[in-house]
Amino acid sequence: MTAVGTALAAGQPAAGNGTRPWYAAPLALQLAAGVVLLGAWEIGVRMLAPAYVARPSRVVVVFLRVLSDAQFLAAAAATLRAVLEGLLLSIMLGTVIGLAMGRVVAVERGLRYYVNSLFATPMVAILPLMSLWFGYDGDARLATVVFAALFSVVVNTCDGARAVPNDYLEVAHSFRARGWRTLLDVVLPASLPYLLAGVRLAAGRALVAAVVAEFFVSIPGLGYYILFNSRTFKHSEAFVAVIVLVAVGVGFDALINWITRRYLPWARRGG
Repeated sequence: MTAVGTALAAGQPAAGNGTRPWYAAPLALQLAAGVVLLGAWEIGVRMLAPAYVARPSRVVVVFLRVLSDAQFLAAAAATLRAVLEGLLLSIMLGTVIGLAMGRVVAVERGLRYYVNSLFATPMVAILPLMSLWFGYDGDARLATVVFAALFSVVVNTCDGARAVPNDYLEVAHSFRARGWRTLLDVVLPASLPYLLAGVRLAAGRALVAAVVAEFFVSIPGLGYYILFNSRTFKHSEAFVAVIVLVAVGVGFDALINWITRRYLPWARRGG
């Protein structure tokens, strides 16, 4: 059999020397696409936009200066602290409510409609109420973060609790596990992949909620930092805050993926 036939039989791409060209590597393609997009952004702004509009070269110039600025660090700390606190509250409440809905039919039938309705409610629509109920300060931001993040955790945890195979429950019952033992030792571990998927969605929604609340309520944070610098024609400084928010979101997503691979072996998919 020829080398090409052997490669095809083995399910591998045929190549003259057994290696792929550099431009076929995923990392090379991603870097090349990034360079093209940044180049188009730079050229487009230089040719068509006013001088104050952010472009990659200006963002690079101000990046370290902004990151070392005390005002920026205080704003970032305020936003990220609110996001972390809101996520923790959402995870605790959402896990309890989701497990109850997933395992108790009466609770699921009573709450499903309201949970789905609130999950679909835009957070911008609820912000005026949050500011009226909690005031024009950090409490309104925290309440908005919890509202945005909670229902992602509830919905996914509920689906996970309902998806527990009956075989697992029958084995637990055969070992005389009842009530809380079954819930904590069987249902919750089996639901963790769903719960973490909900937390991943909740984290993104929490970041958006914190920034939108800071826009609306005008309280210190990255959202207000972006708004203020945009309105004072410091677009490059504002874009540094955007980059930080993106980095936090990507980092949290990577952390959830690592936790799933490292500590939830039963949730791994093939390979």
